[in-house]
Amino acid sequence: MIGKLLGWLRHRQEPAHVPDALWQTVVSALPFLVSLSAEEQLRLRRLADDFLASKEFTAAGGLALSDAICVSIAAQGCLPILNLGLDYYRGWVGVIVYADEFIIPRSVEDEFGVVHEYQELASGEAWDGGPLLISWRDAQMAGSGYNVVIHEFAHKLDMLNGEANGIPPLPPEIARNDWQQVLLASYDDFCSLVDEADAAGRDTVFDPYASENPGEFFAVMSEAFFETPALLRDEYPAFYAQLTVFYRQDPASRPCPQRR
Repeated sequence: MIGKLLGWLRHRQEPAHVPDALWQTVVSALPFLVSLSAEEQLRLRRLADDFLASKEFTAAGGLALSDAICVSIAAQGCLPILNLGLDYYRGWVGVIVYADEFIIPRSVEDEFGVVHEYQELASGEAWDGGPLLISWRDAQMAGSGYNVVIHEFAHKLDMLNGEANGIPPLPPEIARNDWQQVLLASYDDFCSLVDEADAAGRDTVFDPYASENPGEFFAVMSEAFFETPALLRDEYPAFYAQLTVFYRQDPASRPCPQRR
């Protein structure tokens, strides 16, 4: 079915839709999509249709790719651009879906010019100008504050104007200096909380991976923005306010349905 569905979407002469039953199954499993208004869900569905028509999905790591997998990733990935438009995902085509976490070869040059090579286990990866990689096992954890799909799509937005540094292309309403000031203040505060939590042997409210660098902070907080918006608003109100302007959404104002 997957080839038939995606082929139909890519070569359609008139607007086509993911089958109703499949769309409802995907949406009902994700509370942050259930909370959208009927009008928002309709626009999200149209965006997902267009996304599926313009991107190429590939399976890896022994995964059997299905319509449900592709539609779920498309629906979650299009949520951040609900009020921005598909052009924000320009410049890349591929979505590679792994069955589970995957290995990425890395290299880093130290202060003496020596290059160290190593392998890193990853649940997602966004390559500048290249494909987006997702672990389907991790993607299925969406709905409780952890969302690898939104995380990697946020990186794609961040990369629109260069490296993923936590400063995506900003709307006229936000000055770059204002965004950077709030971003770095929030990031520094979170890094301090991570250090304190490590010393005390306790967890942080948000994924400590956000302390890696400002780019990861933006991606992790984008996950929180859509999955646990009230929590993010309470913890970092200034950064939450900036995200509402950037994404042109206010998820904390939406109802909070229970996971079905």
